[in-house]
Order: sequence, then structure tokens, then C-alpha cells
Amino acid sequence: MKPVTLSTLQTCRSANEPFSCLTAYDASFARLASSAGIEVLLVGDSLGMVLQGHDSTLPVTLEDIRYHTQCVARGKESSLLMVDLPFMSNSSTEQLLQDAGVLMRAGAEMIKIEGEAWLADGIRELSRRGVPVCAHMGLTPQSVHQFGGYRVQGRDQQQAKQIIADACTLVDAGASVILLECVPASLGQAVHEAVEVPVIGIGAGPDVDGQILVMHDVLGVTPGRVPRFAKNFLADSGDVASAFRRYHEDVKTRRFPATEHSF
Repeated sequence: MKPVTLSTLQTCRSANEPFSCLTAYDASFARLASSAGIEVLLVGDSLGMVLQGHDSTLPVTLEDIRYHTQCVARGKESSLLMVDLPFMSNSSTEQLLQDAGVLMRAGAEMIKIEGEAWLADGIRELSRRGVPVCAHMGLTPQSVHQFGGYRVQGRDQQQAKQIIADACTLVDAGASVILLECVPASLGQAVHEAVEVPVIGIGAGPDVDGQILVMHDVLGVTPGRVPRFAKNFLADSGDVASAFRRYHEDVKTRRFPATEHSF
């Protein structure tokens, strides 16, 4: 298969064809996911919870992310590799550029950053230097203590309007992709309609361009409480490779997410 690029994702958006995304943390699972057709792999700071056993993503370091990025880059095939910047990488533009450089040299093809409109300057500088950026909005796990837990964002009209406005600001600054987590389906659709770049959702309803899940949720080995937006694709598939293919196919045909996976 041809390598997936940002142009591929934009083509999917233009054709109203959903694309699938999945977290990956090592070469073996990356190879299986890529072979299943998954368009985007994410080395997420979720590794702090699903691999390291922490109760949040905050303890994850740049070195942790760099190591797992190298592993996934070796194993993946055609998938686009997106990589999280860890907690406090966005503390300054200088830090943002330095940490993004480390991860791009490790094999990242797009950097994901959590934040709102205040990230515009940093995204602008990354974009000027040829670094594709995915802006992660809505429920941003690195801000879990500020939110008071893992809560749906954008339920009230004022907050929803602010998320839409911030998404537009970040796209104007150079963000190539928007990722929305845990927002009402109506807000996911509104952001999709407000911007011209691909919008990826996790618990953001069916009316966005791509869907992403944590690999452990897809395989039914989620530590702790299973999120509403998750689905165990391994239960009816028999093996990991088949579960990845089923997830990919259900995203492409819009069977996933269903109403019960949305807010």
C-alpha cells in the first residue's frame, strides 16, 4: 500500500470517506495495525496508563515517548505516524520546538499537542519549520486535574462556541489536523463543518473525518473503567489481527461509532 500522508487524510475528508486511527506502542502491534489498513498510528502518552500503570498521562517523559516512537516506526508499514508531546512540552515555544525535534528525528510524521487557542504561536512556529501538527482539544488528559476528572467537555453553549472558535484559530495558525475527545456528537459535527482540515474524534460522534481508539480498548484489556466511547473488537474476532481489521472496516463503513458510543 502507498504510504498514508496528510494529503491522504485530506482526500478522505473531501470524499467523505472516514479513516481509522489507533494507538500503538511497539513494533509488533504497529505492524499488525498497519497491515490491517489503519491509516494513522498514534504513539500516545496513554502509554503511561496502559503500559506503565499510572493513573494519568502526566508522569510520561519525552524519553518514554521517544523510545516507543522508535519502536513503532520500525514496525509500521504504510500508516502515518502521529506522536504525542508529553506534559509540559507546551510550556514555551522554545520547549515545543526542541521536544518536537526529538520526536521527529525518532520517526514521528506528525506531532500531537494538547491545548486551546493559546497554542497558536507554537503551532505557527512548528508549521514554519515543516512539522505537521494535530491540535488535541475537548477533554485533554494532561489537564485532568484542572477539569476535575475525565469529564465530557463542551456540553454548554458557551463552552461549545469557544471550542469551535479555538479550533478555527489553531487551523489558521497552521494545525493540519484537529482531534476532539469526549465532546457531544453535535459539537463534533460543528467543528467538522467549521474547519477545512481533517477532524479526528474519540467520543466525538460519527460526523467527523476519522476515529481513534486506544489499542487496549479495541482488544478489551482496558485497565479500570471502560470509557463509553470504547468497544471491544477482539471479543467477536478471535485474534488481534482480525480485531484490528474489524475496527478499521467498521470505521470505514460508519458502523462505528454507534449511538451508544457517543455523548
